[in-house]
Amino acid sequence: MKEVKTPKKPLIFYYAIVILCLMLFNSLIMPWFAQRQIQTVDYGTFMTMTDEQEVGLVEVQSNQILFTNKDNSVVYKTGRMEDPQLVYRLKDSGAIFSEEIVEEMSPLTSLLFYWILPMVIFIGIGQLMRKRMMNKAGGDGMMFGMGKSNAKVYVKSSEGIHFRDVAGEDEAKESLTEIVDYLHNPAKYKEIGASMPKGVLLVGPPGTGKTMLAKAVAGEADVPFFSMSGSEFVEMFVGMGASKVRDLFKQAKEKAPCIVFIDEIDAIGKKRDNQLGGNDEREQTLNQLLTEMDGFEGNSGVIILAATNRPESLDPALTRPGRFDRRIPVELPDLQGREEILKVHAKKIKVADDVDFQKIARMASGASGAELANIVNEAALRAVRNNRSVATQSDLEESIEVVIAGYQKKNAILTDQEKWTIAYHEIGHALVAAKQTQSAPVQKITIIPRTSGALGYTLQVEEGNKYLMTKEEIENKIATYTGGRAAEELAFGTISTGASNDIEQATKLARAMITRYGMSKDFDMVAMETLSNQYLGGDSSLTCSMQTQTEIDRQVVSLIKQQHEKASQILMENREKLDILSKYLYEKETITGEEFMSILNQ
Repeated sequence: MKEVKTPKKPLIFYYAIVILCLMLFNSLIMPWFAQRQIQTVDYGTFMTMTDEQEVGLVEVQSNQILFTNKDNSVVYKTGRMEDPQLVYRLKDSGAIFSEEIVEEMSPLTSLLFYWILPMVIFIGIGQLMRKRMMNKAGGDGMMFGMGKSNAKVYVKSSEGIHFRDVAGEDEAKESLTEIVDYLHNPAKYKEIGASMPKGVLLVGPPGTGKTMLAKAVAGEADVPFFSMSGSEFVEMFVGMGASKVRDLFKQAKEKAPCIVFIDEIDAIGKKRDNQLGGNDEREQTLNQLLTEMDGFEGNSGVIILAATNRPESLDPALTRPGRFDRRIPVELPDLQGREEILKVHAKKIKVADDVDFQKIARMASGASGAELANIVNEAALRAVRNNRSVATQSDLEESIEVVIAGYQKKNAILTDQEKWTIAYHEIGHALVAAKQTQSAPVQKITIIPRTSGALGYTLQVEEGNKYLMTKEEIENKIATYTGGRAAEELAFGTISTGASNDIEQATKLARAMITRYGMSKDFDMVAMETLSNQYLGGDSSLTCSMQTQTEIDRQVVSLIKQQHEKASQILMENREKLDILSKYLYEKETITGEEFMSILNQ
């Protein structure tokens, strides 16, 4: 084994240690020795020894008097006092005495010691430090390596991520397969004169696997993979971000064919504006990125992949043809995709043989790939907590509820009246949903409080994939949201705060029907609202006059009131079932959809 030599430290390091030791010795140790040999006495003792001619040497200083005994074997000190007769008394005692002589520095000496010398030392140390930092940065002047890209490089690996490891995104994988084929057989494309896209933009909600897809492309193509986040380009010092971009593309060209992946590119790729106070560093970084993408041909062997969940915020110069030529959506998985993702992650844990992944996939409607991975992991943790060696169907179903609503609050103690109120509230939701056509079947009802703040919930599960909703389906959904409040009114003649989330969801749906979906006769197919950040919550803003907004508010209130009355009518017609089911839920606390439908159909 080759011996690793410890690098030698520079000479200034040892000089600094010696100077520090001397300073400590002079300031701490020497005064300590001096204090040990001098005895402190009061002024009266000094006067007595003087009068009795027991004093040998005397030095009168500004604030103290140092003196010795007759044979100079002991040194004493005392504080100086106003004593006009001191000189005569010392002369009569026969002591040898003197006063401290304070020499003032000349102006030239003072200038040398107090200004010029410290400045020379400071400049010298600064030059040495600058030289060391430049050497560490490779001699290119990049202080602390701030101009370097620091990109993570994933080289060829037999254990890398491949397309088989990414489930639920078949359309995205199909679009990226062409990139892999080009990296394997570039001559085939050059022969016909075709050039590959310089850049591929992966867009979609968080957690859908954009980064994993990029790594899978590198794994399939078996080429180096440079990975860097957009925020890593933004530096405190102006110009450093642009320097990192240059360094990244320099490394990529040296290792072509390869893949460069920039995650969260919106951190540096936002639209430029002429407003004061803009981020000049970010704009310089973006300009350098645009320049670098123009600086190499489509057949250079360097493919740039980027990911973002805010495509609408990117600068048009970045997304034009010739830069990011291709946009690949990485959407939330459908029913089949969710089932495949669950199976991929289930291979990492021990799962019971009778687990129905399709049922779990239906229950996890709207979940992203990251959330599905979390569901599988939560199921494994629950199995361990219950001392089981495999995760079961119940573990997976409970883990969905954990991800959606949080853990059960075992320390939450509800009063009997609160439990009755929540039982009627949840049965109200389920009963209204069951008595309406085109409503998703009820899967589970519970009144056990959760850490998310929910005191209970009703879980509905769609039978298959659903991409569109009719006007009647949305109205039925609003009626289902109002069913909980309607049940409270019917059973207790009063209302509680438990419907706050229902009110919020019902209002969102009703407003969207009028402003975005064109489901109002008065406004027809006119858009009253614009949607931004569709992958990050979908923020919206109204784009109409104040009079129109007032009319929208009136129609929203009217629509919700109409569905609330419909829900109340359904519950009044099924009052007996409402009481029976609420009592059953109160006693059991959690019931399945099969139990609910069995009692309802009796």
